Amino acid sequence: MIKSTWLNEINLSNLRGDLFGGVTAAIVSLPLALAFGVASGAGAEAGLYGAILVGLFAALFGGTPTLISEPTGPMTVVMAAVLTTMIANNPENGIAMAFTVVMIAGAFQILLGLLNLGKYITLMPYSVISGFMSGIGVILIILQLPPLLGHPNQEGGVLGNLLALPVLFNQANWFEVGLGIITLAILFFFPKKWATRVPPQLIALIVGSLLALLLLNDSDIRTIGAVSLGFPEIIFPTLSADLITTMVVDGIVLGTLGCIDALLTAVIADSLTRKEHNSNKELIGQGIGNMVSGFCGGLPGAGATMGTVVNIQAGARTAISGITRALVLLILVVFAAGLTAYIPLAVLAAIAIKVGLNILDWSFLKRAHHVSISASLIMYGVMLLTVFVDLIVAVGIGVFIANILTIEKLSHLQSQNVQSISDTDDQIPLRRKERALLDRSQGKVMLLYFSGPMIFGVSRAIAREQENMASYEKVVFDLTDVPLIDATISLAIENAVNEALDQGKKVWIACNDPKTKEKFSRMKITAKVGADHIVESRFDALNKAVNIDEATIIA
Repeated sequence: MIKSTWLNEINLSNLRGDLFGGVTAAIVSLPLALAFGVASGAGAEAGLYGAILVGLFAALFGGTPTLISEPTGPMTVVMAAVLTTMIANNPENGIAMAFTVVMIAGAFQILLGLLNLGKYITLMPYSVISGFMSGIGVILIILQLPPLLGHPNQEGGVLGNLLALPVLFNQANWFEVGLGIITLAILFFFPKKWATRVPPQLIALIVGSLLALLLLNDSDIRTIGAVSLGFPEIIFPTLSADLITTMVVDGIVLGTLGCIDALLTAVIADSLTRKEHNSNKELIGQGIGNMVSGFCGGLPGAGATMGTVVNIQAGARTAISGITRALVLLILVVFAAGLTAYIPLAVLAAIAIKVGLNILDWSFLKRAHHVSISASLIMYGVMLLTVFVDLIVAVGIGVFIANILTIEKLSHLQSQNVQSISDTDDQIPLRRKERALLDRSQGKVMLLYFSGPMIFGVSRAIAREQENMASYEKVVFDLTDVPLIDATISLAIENAVNEALDQGKKVWIACNDPKTKEKFSRMKITAKVGADHIVESRFDALNKAVNIDEATIIA
């Protein structure tokens, strides 16, 4: 094993799994890199350079062994806006200035990592993250509608595309529309049992290209054209006195989005591998990757959920997988670059639309109003602001309103002398008969005790406690001393309950607050654990958990 303060975990003991994971992730990355490169406006080459360089350097210097980093939907949307703005304001140096913004984003990520601020990046209300990501998904979809209809993107971005849709539809190239529909059909209906072995995006790319080449060769189908990938042209940082503030702000927005994207994906990787990532080191790795990508004219990137999950499922466990992926992708691109000349833009647009649909937080969108009306309003507000106003404005307003609402709730509780937030504590104030019940359980019952108002900042603590459930047969969630649970904590508790049930454990919830019980009922948590497993007191919950197998419940 190569040990270094700066390098990621490189362990040769899992070489076969890491190599197979890297090869599989590379195959998944290729069509997405092409699609995001075209969608950004920087060209397919930029997408490929970004996929190779960000992936390689983030794997080398990051803090999550199995994380796959590459251009993502959210990063592509922001980069497209940056590129449009820079070129419009400075046609001569606009492209260089846009990639300078990528470098600024990377430098900002490195700074956050060096200042040990990684753990604070994802401390954001779930309603804001959900609305922001869903808004990004909507933008990506709207930006791909003109290419799907056989037209270039219109001036004015999202609004320009929406306003031009009637005309674009009437003048659509129906051959390209047909290719896009076939691509979407493959992506939606590709058998799941095969998707783990053969990426549907690659199949859609090949099928669409073959149809265009063999059947529609004379139908004026727009294609990428040949991609020439030699040694990338170095782009030196280019600043403009008039736009320096805009560039720095855009760089911070891009860097922050990359941090959120990467660290949320790192959490997913942790849950699949049962390891814990290093947030600060991961930000440094992401920052180095984005700085190098910017210097070489590549798109910015971040941790990609799809690639990471595929990588882990294929057997990867160390950073060798990410390094392998970058090298395999480089080899594929070098030997197959000429084939891009036959890839229709409509096919890439359809692939990007599917990514946009996947970015949408469907789970929360469908039931946000059941979790919390205020959280629902914040989520939809952030989503609309993201689509029609500005990304940073959307997040800023969303966080501000969410914090104001939380402060108002906490102020109300403090007026009633309610104590502040408390994590699960070994010094739980158990009564003698409750301790006796735990002693009788012989280590088979896990008691998760919460006290005080529970707001979004505690969700990570709940997630950490989930890791300790594996060695227990039964789990008791004690919420009897909790006067307030917000939407994020409700979802965190739901995730913990679902994981316990998925592991075959029996679950009881001790809760005496009518509003919390009503919320659990709306979220279907009550139905999942069983109404008789929701009790009023900790003693009742422990009593049933300890004695249920013996049928000697104490009255």
